[in-house]
Amino acid sequence: MLPTDATFADLGVPAPLVEVLTASGITAPFPIQVATLPDSLAGRDVLGRGRTGSGKTLAFSLPLVARLAASVSRRQPKRPRSLILVPTRELANQVAAVVDPMARALGMKTTTIFGGVGQNPQVQALAGGIDVLIACPGRLEDLIGQGHCDLGAVEITILDEADHMADLGFLPGVKRLMDRTPEVGQRLLFSATLDNGVDVLVKRYLSNPVTHSVDPAVAPVSTMTHHVLQVQTADKAEVVRQLASGLGRSVLFTRTKHQAKKLAKQLTASGIPAVDLHGNLSQNARERNLEAFTTGASRVLCATDIAARGIHVDDVALVVHVDPPAEHKAYLHRSGRTARAGAEGAVVTVSTPDQAGEVRTLARQAGIAPKVSVVRPGAAEITELTGPAAPHVEPAPAPEPQPQGQGGGRRRRPAGGSGRSGGQPGTASGGGTTSSSRGSGRASGPARTRAELAARAGTHTAASFSGRSRRGGR
Repeated sequence: MLPTDATFADLGVPAPLVEVLTASGITAPFPIQVATLPDSLAGRDVLGRGRTGSGKTLAFSLPLVARLAASVSRRQPKRPRSLILVPTRELANQVAAVVDPMARALGMKTTTIFGGVGQNPQVQALAGGIDVLIACPGRLEDLIGQGHCDLGAVEITILDEADHMADLGFLPGVKRLMDRTPEVGQRLLFSATLDNGVDVLVKRYLSNPVTHSVDPAVAPVSTMTHHVLQVQTADKAEVVRQLASGLGRSVLFTRTKHQAKKLAKQLTASGIPAVDLHGNLSQNARERNLEAFTTGASRVLCATDIAARGIHVDDVALVVHVDPPAEHKAYLHRSGRTARAGAEGAVVTVSTPDQAGEVRTLARQAGIAPKVSVVRPGAAEITELTGPAAPHVEPAPAPEPQPQGQGGGRRRRPAGGSGRSGGQPGTASGGGTTSSSRGSGRASGPARTRAELAARAGTHTAASFSGRSRRGGR
């Protein structure tokens, strides 16, 4: 048994990594790290169970980097030395933010692989040799199928949020990927629960694993308070607006993408800067909105359950279930966005009369006893949860529509047309027939030859445009 005041050095973490942690302000290990690090650093297979926010990412990142640094193997093109499988793009980026500083300090390279973005940068990174590959199953399988990646040199495999991968239906892909890794490698699996097939992964891929569980899978956090605000349907929108009006960060959960987008717009229009996060957003938009929430540019995040797992933002004071989740596990994962790392936080479920029975069942299954209040807009219970209202922020004016034919953007192809109007310069289609409106004073009719298209651009030859066309205009 290790003392509760054990340091990272006491746990066996190499001195260079301790220095990186100290420089980042991390000096005291969390319980999941105290429990698992001695075994994982020694090369054993580990099954770690802990709720969201318990410090699992650092618990597997430290032994991963330490053991790769001690290994005699070297980077090879297309053959990563280690693999971390995660369920979502957001979690991939979050894990990379933890792993990469430590890996770089020891001369190692890290990259992320996920869908929703172009694959060329990912292919190039793999071709250059990677020590730590952080990947979502779908895109990784695609790249393997195209011959861009081979998992035959993987020494350490980590499954993070394995239960969430099961919930999303990724387990068949995870099994196919695990089958491609050498059986002799070390394997670590971290999960909040062992249901929905996660136990099958443990039995099939972990060899005599050491199990560490720092808290029950469904235990609510002691520093988190739970509330149910019973409201009339007509009052719900205003009560939600007031719950979002405080000075602290808050996450508001809805059941659908449309509701999350609509709510963010409504709050912003009312003077409460808000951003949305859901599956319909592009990767760039998701990262941009999450960055705005993380930095405080927007205090409110309106999200679907995509943000219930893998989104790690400190100092979230309030989680609001605008729509009660479908089941208790989702309630606990949503609620885990607040009261992280020992901080305090409040969780509020807004319940209309028709949802009262559903919410009671949800609380019982989640093992919580929330404080129930009947409220109307302006109630003291709302102010107690939010504190003083933040200053009104005038929303930015909507951008004026751009006149047609002025260039600077891509326009839709006319119905029945074979060329592109206002498209990317250098993108050929329909046998080289394109149109371009870049620049002023240039002809706007269709260019019939590459030479004519190049002449309009002014600085490129027809041959150079032909080359750019093959490269997608990049």
